[in-house]
Amino acid sequence: MLSLLLVSCQTTENIESDVEDAIRSELGNTPQEWAEANLQGEVEVNWIDSFEDPMLATLVEEAQSNNKDLRAAAATVERSRALAVQAGAGLKPAVSLSAGAARSGIAENSSADASSLSVGAQVDWELDLWGRVRSGAQAAAASSAAAEADYRYTQHSIAAATAKAYFANIEANLQLAIAEENLSITGETFRIVKAKEDNGVASAQDIALAKADLASARESLVTLEGARRDASRSLEVLLGRYPSAELEVRDSLPVVPGMPPAGIPSELLERRPDLVAADRRLASAFNALDQAKAARLPRVSLSSNIGGASESLSDLLDPSNVAWRLGANLVAPLFDGGVRKAQVDAATADQKQALAAYASAALKAFQEVEAGLDQGVVLENRIRELSEAEKQSAEAYRIADLRFKEGESELLDLFTFQRRLISIQGNLASLRRLQLDQRVNLHLALGGKW
Repeated sequence: MLSLLLVSCQTTENIESDVEDAIRSELGNTPQEWAEANLQGEVEVNWIDSFEDPMLATLVEEAQSNNKDLRAAAATVERSRALAVQAGAGLKPAVSLSAGAARSGIAENSSADASSLSVGAQVDWELDLWGRVRSGAQAAAASSAAAEADYRYTQHSIAAATAKAYFANIEANLQLAIAEENLSITGETFRIVKAKEDNGVASAQDIALAKADLASARESLVTLEGARRDASRSLEVLLGRYPSAELEVRDSLPVVPGMPPAGIPSELLERRPDLVAADRRLASAFNALDQAKAARLPRVSLSSNIGGASESLSDLLDPSNVAWRLGANLVAPLFDGGVRKAQVDAATADQKQALAAYASAALKAFQEVEAGLDQGVVLENRIRELSEAEKQSAEAYRIADLRFKEGESELLDLFTFQRRLISIQGNLASLRRLQLDQRVNLHLALGGKW
């Protein structure tokens, strides 16, 4: 019982200190710098501006205004605030007023008819001696703060998703342009082969191969046109628009901005909204446990009422007609079949779960940043090598095309070089879009505001 009394008297500052100690114990010491230490510095705000793309900035703002998931998250915040107000109301007295009027009589004796009027006020207040109500209010307030942090993280996530969907639309245009160029080249090659056949130079095998390659190029074009429409619909849904696949974007990817400053690991815990939300859920669990423990202690409440009754309104408040009452009530749990102890056990388990969830979220956040920093270097190297491969493949195809037109090589050789070049060009477009996505993901991982 003494331990219950001591725990129930904890202050808000004590709870926050306990939360910090629990986090520190669970996570251990975080490193003072990231593996890519050369990227230290203040984390960027307004990171969308780093892409220097006005259309991107406009689309992100539209998504922030119209995205349906974001509106749902905003409603969740409103609900959590209302619940916090409701929980905090228990700390204040409850005041109620009552009034009544009645008339009575005897059916066969109208002279016995009588009227009565009454009015009264009542005040009820639980003396929160052990902090049960306070802990419940603080738990609700922490849950509300978690919902607000969740909303901010949803804002960040929607901004990132919009940017990546925008880049995916541009890449779809690039892939479509590559496919159209391939179809044009394949069509020209077919005409050359057909002319050779007319002159008795090309074989039936060459004609069949040219026709097959032309049909394959057309099929690729149809596939990529569908992919472009799908990408457009995905972006339109993020913007809160009907998915009509009518959104037009630019035909070239923005210039990839440099790698952003990453701050230091310890600051990430306070900056990322999802980690702030996890921290507040943990604080709520600590308060809920205190509330469950205090519920095992006696409750003391005060109540008072005052009122009057009279046959006429003028006499209603006459002191001789006014009565009052002041009382106190104590309720102490003796036996409940183990309900309150089970509630404490459940709250203890919730606290453990919230702490583990926070630690897991923090470690994943560290992983996202470390992986994002590393991936930035990897992608730069990959793009450099693939760009060289594109250059050499283009030269190889140019030579093969000349040799074929001069009758020095087979059609199959030409198509082999052409397919290799088209494949590399498509992969390079995807890789450049992936590099833009990496920048977005890194900003999201760092918790930078768009």
